[in-house]
Amino acid sequence: MTNNLAGRTAVVTGASSGIGAATAALLAARGARVALLARREERLTGLVQEIKRAGGEAIAVAADVAGSASVATAVRRVLGVFGGVDLVVNNAGIMLPAPAEQADLADWERQIDVNVTGALRVVHALTPSLLRAAATGPADLINISSIASHVPFPSFAAYTASKAAVTHLSTTLRAELGGRGVRVTAVEPGVVATELQGHVTDPAANEWLDGLIGSIEVLTAQDVAEVIAFTAARPAHVNLSRITLYPTRQT
Repeated sequence: MTNNLAGRTAVVTGASSGIGAATAALLAARGARVALLARREERLTGLVQEIKRAGGEAIAVAADVAGSASVATAVRRVLGVFGGVDLVVNNAGIMLPAPAEQADLADWERQIDVNVTGALRVVHALTPSLLRAAATGPADLINISSIASHVPFPSFAAYTASKAAVTHLSTTLRAELGGRGVRVTAVEPGVVATELQGHVTDPAANEWLDGLIGSIEVLTAQDVAEVIAFTAARPAHVNLSRITLYPTRQT
């Protein structure tokens, strides 16, 4: 088996940092053409330059998955440049924990809009391209979920609900699209050292996260990127449908 992704064309959302940035760089290093999508265009531009200096091919596309028009415009640009897409890494997300009685309803709504509806916007826009690609070769939809999809974390109610939705969305889309050649995967990491915690304002949640990150060796964005690249590089008849990865000492 090989990890070579030459000839593949990928879209990675949330690509300005963390898992998205690491994944985009690794897919490009393995031979894929990559479209990096995120809100922070200046970050994307810098990452594209790094990829090109390393010999890869990539474009930066400013997009906000919280807006349907933004996603549609971004996808039109990607298809205009690359012609088609056969690998989608649906990674954009946000985490805003707080105790239920103190939570800001707008924060709950934002997590659902970005993590769930945002994922749906991307799926809706790119499924036709994936189906076309599946007629002649591998096609992958890889949705980044979390162990929070099935593990309860107090104060993380909306976030865990959003990730449960992403995992179940992936399971159902696999049932619908797998028979037509599109592989669908839910990747569920445990604690990863990324900028995601930077969104957290609740003191108790930050204290818990800081304590966990300081007490064990947590996953890196590169660890998760390696799993994503490995999944996409399997032979077209092999679908790793649900992958859960923990830091070894996270129990």
